[in-house]
Amino acid sequence: MRVDSGVSPMASTNGITRASNGALVSPSRKAAMNGQAAAHNASNGESYTNGSTKPLSQSFFGHDREEVTRILIQGLYDLGYNDAASLLSRESGYQLESPAVAAFRTAVLEGQWSRAEHILIQSFRRRNLRDSAAESLPDEDRLVLAPTADKSEMLFYLRQQKFLELLEERDLSAALMVLRQELTPLNYDVGRLHALSSLLMCPAEHLHDQAGWDGPISSSRERLLTELSKSISPSVMIPDHRLAVLLDYIKQNQINQCLYHNTAEPLSLYCDHMCDRDDFPLRSTIELKDHSDEVWWCEFSHDGSKLVTAGQDCSAIIYETETFTVLHKLMEHDNGVAHSCWSPDDSKLITCSRDKKARVWSVETGRCLLTINHHREPVTAAAWAPDGESFVTASLDSSSQLCRWSMRGQALYMWPGGFRVEDLAITPDGRRLIAKDVDPKLHVYNFLTHEEEYCLSLRSKPTSVTVSQDSRHMLVNLADGQIQLIDIETTDVVRRFRGQAQGEFIIRSKFGGAAENFVISGSEDSCIYVWHKENGTLVEKLEGHTTGRRKTGCVNAISWNPTNPGMFASAGDDGLVKIWTRERDSPINAVAGKRL
Repeated sequence: MRVDSGVSPMASTNGITRASNGALVSPSRKAAMNGQAAAHNASNGESYTNGSTKPLSQSFFGHDREEVTRILIQGLYDLGYNDAASLLSRESGYQLESPAVAAFRTAVLEGQWSRAEHILIQSFRRRNLRDSAAESLPDEDRLVLAPTADKSEMLFYLRQQKFLELLEERDLSAALMVLRQELTPLNYDVGRLHALSSLLMCPAEHLHDQAGWDGPISSSRERLLTELSKSISPSVMIPDHRLAVLLDYIKQNQINQCLYHNTAEPLSLYCDHMCDRDDFPLRSTIELKDHSDEVWWCEFSHDGSKLVTAGQDCSAIIYETETFTVLHKLMEHDNGVAHSCWSPDDSKLITCSRDKKARVWSVETGRCLLTINHHREPVTAAAWAPDGESFVTASLDSSSQLCRWSMRGQALYMWPGGFRVEDLAITPDGRRLIAKDVDPKLHVYNFLTHEEEYCLSLRSKPTSVTVSQDSRHMLVNLADGQIQLIDIETTDVVRRFRGQAQGEFIIRSKFGGAAENFVISGSEDSCIYVWHKENGTLVEKLEGHTTGRRKTGCVNAISWNPTNPGMFASAGDDGLVKIWTRERDSPINAVAGKRL
């Protein structure tokens, strides 16, 4: 079996703090580990007498004593208790890492590529030799490899790092030599090799994004070591921060079992955890009645201090969320307003209308700053670039379905036409733009280069798309009555949410709650559906809105207050926007609407 790195894919969600895997080892820890290896001069995991007159059991409450002890030693180093870690190692007789692992770790983190390759090659040689020949190799050249370790793969990762660092230094001739003489002969992952070749022409400012780096070289070396550790037996190289990861598993399991988990506060390890249903926003406390027709959209600002609503009556309304007083009623559109979005700093707002226009507004004054009247069909959605200096509009106009604009109204880029777009999203990290086709397809673009990365075919027509704050997942409503949580990188469907009614109209879902623990959606049956994001369980079905002008009485849009997990809003065909809060919350001094 391939050795797992020990990192939970969910460990960074739901308010849990996770130490980054592959963190740089401190000099003191290096010295302690290297000194420890020299002092013991024995193979990893070999036990020594601890001076006790009574032999210790190899079991610790059903767990392997050596595994528990070595994980504790690693945890003490992670906590900075180096002397305690060294003492525990001496008293127990267990090493944290073998000499070969210590040497290999140092070589990778310090960029000693020849040394790292030598250790790998000798380790594979040892695995392929008879025992007597293998034993003649020096201890520090003998890694214990996982059964599925692939020599070409590990060398490719090392040489790829070397190549990328040379590109970072703009030493293109040396990088080209590595590509031709070291990477190509491995004949491993030809597609990746072609991608690396293209980086030779990549501008320096885009190199990190194109190469998948999100930090300095030291961080990329740490990630490289983590990746390589998957092919090294954990008997000699414990996955980094294993104690912290195991504790994360415990917390995540408790969160997964807690249906109403709606807090970003880290869980205590002292006791088991369970949230009370009364701490969940289940009560409709305010009805906003300022729209005269169906309400199609609602969204809280990033700081939670304002709410915008929009609908068929050609208006968009901005409320403050302390008393839900109307701040501005934006009335310049000539047809229904289907979508709006806040700028990253909440100072501006874009509205998108069936009148084929998009408008940019000042939130402070309510004045229209810019009108985009380029499109020949309804403007369906918009999204801001993370820097707030430009934005993208989406339209049913197949000749210009996606356009990027400056704040002066200049067209910065227009994606090639040929399809119609009903919704779009830009990932918070600014790497990708996702466009929802009117056909059962999603188009995913590199936002920096504007190139299409892939087109994802779906089983039925999508009606909306939204992206998680960590930029890892997109939430897609489908007309066949399900919502899919899709991994943006791999396109795998992580989870499906079912129960809501959907098919004829545009229904929008959102991530919500503290740390986006929930998925919440409107429905064509006048109800609101809330699911637990991690286990897919339907947590609540709330009777949201009465039947409106359509017989179906749709709940069209939902928005959860990003700074107050005890509040969300819903917009419906009955012309109402409802504010939902917890039972224990203090009554809102409502000005704009009727308190229930």
